[in-house]
Formats: sequence, C-alpha cells, structure tokens
Amino acid sequence: MRQYAMVIALVVVVLMFQILTEGILLLPLNISNLIQQNAYVMILAIGMLLCILTCGNIDLSVGSVVGFVGAISAVLVLQMRMPVLPAILISLAIGVVIGIWHGVWIAYVGVPAFIATLAGQLIFRGLTMVVLGSKSLAPLPDGYTFIAAGFIPDIADIKGFNLLALLIGGVAALLFILSEISKRRNKKKYNFEVASLPTFITRIVLICAVISYFSYMLAIYRGIPMVLVIVVALVLIYTFITNKTIPGRHIYAYGGNPKAAKLSGIKTKKVLFWVYVNMGFLAALAGLVFTGRLNSATPKGGFGFELDAIAACFIGGASTTGGIGTIVGAIVGGLLMGVLNNGMSILGVSIDWQQAIKGFVLLAAVAFDVYSKSRTKS
Repeated sequence: MRQYAMVIALVVVVLMFQILTEGILLLPLNISNLIQQNAYVMILAIGMLLCILTCGNIDLSVGSVVGFVGAISAVLVLQMRMPVLPAILISLAIGVVIGIWHGVWIAYVGVPAFIATLAGQLIFRGLTMVVLGSKSLAPLPDGYTFIAAGFIPDIADIKGFNLLALLIGGVAALLFILSEISKRRNKKKYNFEVASLPTFITRIVLICAVISYFSYMLAIYRGIPMVLVIVVALVLIYTFITNKTIPGRHIYAYGGNPKAAKLSGIKTKKVLFWVYVNMGFLAALAGLVFTGRLNSATPKGGFGFELDAIAACFIGGASTTGGIGTIVGAIVGGLLMGVLNNGMSILGVSIDWQQAIKGFVLLAAVAFDVYSKSRTKS
C-alpha cells in the first residue's frame, strides 16, 4: 500500500505541474531533461536503499564521493590524457575501494555507519578540493559525456522520429504484461490472494499507456538517453538481486532482525560490508554520470546529493528501521523529487522554497511510515 500510495502521489504531482506549467512539464524536451537531470539521484537511491534496509543505516559520504570520483576521472582524461574507457574503469575501481574502506570500519571495526560515513564525507570533500586545486576542469571529451548526455542511435533514418524508442517502448509494455500474467498465475497456483480481474486489467492498461506515452515522447525528440538505459539496467539487476537471490534475502533478513539473522547462520558482518562496497561503486557511477552531464568537474560537485538519495528512499517507501523497501519504490521517490524540482523551477519558485517544500514532503513520507506501523501494531 505504501508503494502504491507513492505511485499515486507521483501521478498527482505530475498532473498538477502539467496543469500549472501549461503543458511544459511533459514536453518531449523536458521529459528527456528530467531523466538526465535526475539519473544520478536514482543511481544513488538504489545503493542507499540497500544501506537503509540494514537496520536504517545510511551513507552520508556519497555526495563527496560523487565529487571526488568526478574530479579523479577528469584529471585522468584531461590532464593525464588517458583514454576515456580506462579512466572510467579506474574511477569505478576507486569507488569500490572507497566502499571497502567504509565497509571495514562499519562492519568489522564496529564504528556506527553515521559516524564512519560522516568522516568519509569530510575526507573526500577535502580530497576533491586537493585534486582540483579549487578549480574546475572542462570540457570533457564526447566519449565521456555520452554516458550522461548522449542518445542511443536509431535503427532507421526517419526525420523527426526515433523508431528504436517506440519499438523498445512496445517491447517493454509486452514484457510487463507477460510478467504480470505470470505473477498472477503463480499466486493463484499457491492459493495466494490476487486482485480482481477488472482491477488487474485496469492496472495493466494504465501502466502500458504510461509506457507507450513516454516512449512516444522520447521518439519524437531525440530517442532514448543513454543514461536511461543505465538506470533501467540497474533497476532490473538490483530488483532481481533483492528479490530472487540469497544475498538479497539476507539483506532483508538482516534489516528485519539482526540477531535472529545471525543466529540463523547469516554472516551479518559480511552482508553489511558488501552493502557499503556496493554503495561505493554506485556512488562512483553517479559521479561519472553527474560529471558527464555537467561536462565539468568542480570542487562543489555532489554537494548535498546524499540528502536527495536518502529522501528518495524514504519517500519511496523505505522504513526508517530497515528491512522494508523496494528498488522500484526508491526510483519512484527519486522521480517524485525530480518532478518537484523541475516543476517548481519552471514555475520560477525560488530555491529556498524548493528546499522547504521537499523537506515537508520527506517529513510527510516518514510520518506516514510511522503511522502505518502504529496501526499495524495496534
């Protein structure tokens, strides 16, 4: 119910801003910009969700890691003249090393995640300024910026229309239908409760209509942004990991009850360690995406990003105590934050009021979580 509530809230917010902006919000150009501008938040939210699942832990260093990895990659490409691909691989490896650093302190030394990652925030923010010397590095080569600002080439040369985007939208809708039918059959097979047939069909029709609409909007602009492919791939991979693999179930078990998980044979320290290694990797990837989108590495890069990622997770249905939350929910939360930012910017709302409104939205989401738990207990 919490996940559906956030989806409904997202739809309501989109429709509200579509009316208030007189149709500007859902213009093809703005939809593409919305995806590219908020991709880094969604990437960070995926990793942050896994941290939050482990008893409500968070990572306060991700914004600084985004800036640090972006700075390192820019130095490698622009100052050391390294080819783009090796520079990207080295940057991702640095993110993994940072994740190992945090994981060791948190899982094996026993330093609270809040303190360890707060220290990481200060360390890597300072190192970013050291690496860049308080100066920005720009512009970056096309091969680098392609991952954040590029578009997948079309399969046909049709002026003003991207056939590939439309075909992928159709395939996505078909796969969604087949997946939902399969899930419904499996639930009925084991006598689980399922939605009524009219509700089931209505839900499928509405979601397929949304997929078709957005694929058409992308098709009449420039097609599929490369960063959208990255985000969708991450969503599918991490949804599979959390739902269908033993390590994924161990993360939920750890968040539900650490002591019971440990007594049942789960290596809880190892689970916590790899969650933060993964967070370091995704923070590095978000750093490459953000730097590519900005086409510049700056000393202030990534400032405050950890707050956006944390807010996206809680708005998307993650529990403050851990053990509850989904990858899709975190993405929905990230999209809701992105739509709020974009819609208010179009309307000319000042950054001060934008921050205040996002704060109220976060507070309402967490209050809803607390209220839901209190009703369940009673």
